[in-house]
Amino acid sequence: MSDKPFPVYVGWDSREDIAYQVCRHSMLRNASVPLDIIPLVQKDLRAQGIYTRGEDPLSSTEFTYTRFLVPHLAGYRGWALFCDCDFLWLGDVKDLIALIDERYAVMCVHHDHRPPEKTKMDGQVQTVYPRKNWSSMMLYNCGHPANAALTAEVASSETGAFLHRFSWLADDLIGAVGETWNWLEGWCEKPEGGPPNVVHHTRGGPWFDNWRHVDYGDLWLAEKDRYEAAAKAGLEPDPVA
Repeated sequence: MSDKPFPVYVGWDSREDIAYQVCRHSMLRNASVPLDIIPLVQKDLRAQGIYTRGEDPLSSTEFTYTRFLVPHLAGYRGWALFCDCDFLWLGDVKDLIALIDERYAVMCVHHDHRPPEKTKMDGQVQTVYPRKNWSSMMLYNCGHPANAALTAEVASSETGAFLHRFSWLADDLIGAVGETWNWLEGWCEKPEGGPPNVVHHTRGGPWFDNWRHVDYGDLWLAEKDRYEAAAKAGLEPDPVA
């Protein structure tokens, strides 16, 4: 593994800055490798002319589509990780990076996720579609020839169905990693040996008043306390503007 920091892009939403900060803090605190964590801030990507999609009423977050800009942002070189902001990292991301297989253009958890809830987070509509939540954590092989098709224009214009189902790729280019790297709260069964490596509060997390008592919510709140203590001591960056 290179000594150069591994690039990690995290979805950012103006309603959930604290979720991003706790995700970032938990990842760094548990990592044994250097990381370069970059928030995907939609308004900044628009200002740079990279993201040009019109407002989409079907978007549940501000990073619904910007996650597909990662190969472009990485210059179509090397590997990079994307994850949603509602992740709590309990394991070492080094162990996920160690699973990288150059045969694949993307690697992710191959969920069969069919949530029964009608709403999620702060009242957003909960939708069900093939490969749901596959795109919430992706290891991108940014230099893979197949990902050259995932241009900034495509990420800004293609349908959600096309993008979230990985339709620019042949099926055999989508590698699988274990469920522990994108454990869906409220859907996946709790591991017997302790918490998973990553808890994904996909329905809604403890930063929302009505989602305070979700599985592993206590661990998220403890991480929030650690982050806020570090921020107060000047050891963490200010919230993303």
